Amino acid sequence: MDTRSQHPPSAHPPGLEPEIERELLRAYIDSANDGIFVVCDEMKFHVANPLMATWLGVSETELTAHGRRMPITELFGLAETGALFREHFRTVLEGRATRFEMEINPPRGEPRWVEISMNRVRLNSGELVIGILRDVTERRMLQATLQHHTSHDDLTGLVNRREFQQRLHALVSNAKPRRGSHVLVYIDLDQFKLVNDSCGHLAGDELLRQLGRHLKRLTKQCDVIARLGGDEFGLLLYDQSIEEGMRVAETLRAAMAGYRFAWNGRSFEVTASVGLCSIGNDTVSAEDALSAADAACYVAKDRGRNRVQAYSGGTACTGRRQEMQWVARLQKALDENRFQIWQQQILDLRRVPGEGAGHVEMLLRLIDEDGAIVAPDRFFPAAERYGLMPAIDRWVIQHLLLDGQGGHLQAEMARIPATHCAINLSGASLNDDTFMDFLEDALRRTMLAGDRLCFEITETVAVTHFGRTREVMHAIKRFGCQFALDDFGSGMSSFSYLKNLPVDYLKIDGALVRHIAEDAADFAMVEAINRVGAALGLKTIAEFVESEAALRRLREIGVDYAQGYAIHRPQPLFGESGSA
Repeated sequence: MDTRSQHPPSAHPPGLEPEIERELLRAYIDSANDGIFVVCDEMKFHVANPLMATWLGVSETELTAHGRRMPITELFGLAETGALFREHFRTVLEGRATRFEMEINPPRGEPRWVEISMNRVRLNSGELVIGILRDVTERRMLQATLQHHTSHDDLTGLVNRREFQQRLHALVSNAKPRRGSHVLVYIDLDQFKLVNDSCGHLAGDELLRQLGRHLKRLTKQCDVIARLGGDEFGLLLYDQSIEEGMRVAETLRAAMAGYRFAWNGRSFEVTASVGLCSIGNDTVSAEDALSAADAACYVAKDRGRNRVQAYSGGTACTGRRQEMQWVARLQKALDENRFQIWQQQILDLRRVPGEGAGHVEMLLRLIDEDGAIVAPDRFFPAAERYGLMPAIDRWVIQHLLLDGQGGHLQAEMARIPATHCAINLSGASLNDDTFMDFLEDALRRTMLAGDRLCFEITETVAVTHFGRTREVMHAIKRFGCQFALDDFGSGMSSFSYLKNLPVDYLKIDGALVRHIAEDAADFAMVEAINRVGAALGLKTIAEFVESEAALRRLREIGVDYAQGYAIHRPQPLFGESGSA
């Protein structure tokens, strides 16, 4: 370290007497804003300025008294600090300047963080070490505060997801030589949405704060409890078997089940579903462990909530885990535009054979990473469970109605003599205001006539969200569009709803149609649905028509349209290659 900028030169200026020079030097040392010390090679004080003495809580006279000079390391108060100082002091004695930071806790002074700069000087009387202490406590506290905000959740004060994943990565790496020595616990509140919806987000935030403190009290200091996001928490249990982890998880579940949250005179019961997995040398990665615990948590929810489920590798856990893995694949497919629109013709049974198709339904296929075509029944369950259906429906609307201002679809529709084009809407999209705003905007902008479009909503969605469904149907019908109830007949009690829903078509559930030629009960049910539809002025469409015999029976009943492999196998709308 070059100390020339920090200390007056040793040679006195021309015209100054040595005594005046010493007075000036002392005045400089005494007025410095940093602590200054000079020690011998035994680390005993020769000089300590007033600020240095104040920090240490010992007067300069005591520090430098002849014959009783105090070693500087006795005043740091922390063993590790003394060891660090001695290490750097040896470096200085070897002729290399040094600068480092450490915490001091003097027995008679205030604890503080200091930056120490030291250099060796040679005098006629021997070698000495000059040091400067700069107080960096405020900066270190600010750094600690920033670090805390980086690694902790602002709402609950618990470790955040980023920090939790880093510790999980470290734990998985360290667990490789061992087996089943740690446990990962995933906690998901069961009724958090009820509190948020009924009392507002302030209540929801307060609930999360209280539960964060509650969970912190119930866990050991050596374990890591984190808020992973929303109403989800994670826990790392160090050096515990899966059996011990199950006992801890059950204790947490029971404690939360006994917790009551009060807000503005209302009381809520709080329960949680808990999933856990062991971490050992067979754990592939941190992501693998988190996925397993999350999957187990979802199984706990599926089995009734308010329970604990360990990841066992069984059908339920692996099935849920595969769904979760689809989430990342679907998000990537959306980002990379790896979906295709396919079409399947719907036959108008009133037409003379050979006159062509009546309608077409637009279907969706995923192009996998290796180029294979993936049918929707493989990825729709995951998309529905994890809230991706609005994004997928948005992709379909964008490509059908807006890309090229409807040019692609209009060209295909001109080629196909279809009365209408059927497009499926999910229940999640139906209940998403932003999606419905997007759809209405697309209908205003598209060049495709509204009366050529028919939106399909499943019977289950329509019945479950009756009010919302009716509202959406009326809004979209203003553009001239039509509506069909898909999978109709899966719940016969839904007949009473038909009079109050502005639908145009009933698509008879394929489970009733598939065996209509040989099953009298199925035939009777399809016939009943067709009669109800006719009485209400609705057209009927039979799905999953897979044989000529089924087609004949549908004509006998008087069903209006038929759709299935016996009529047309799905194919890409825009001529893409591939097979489903």
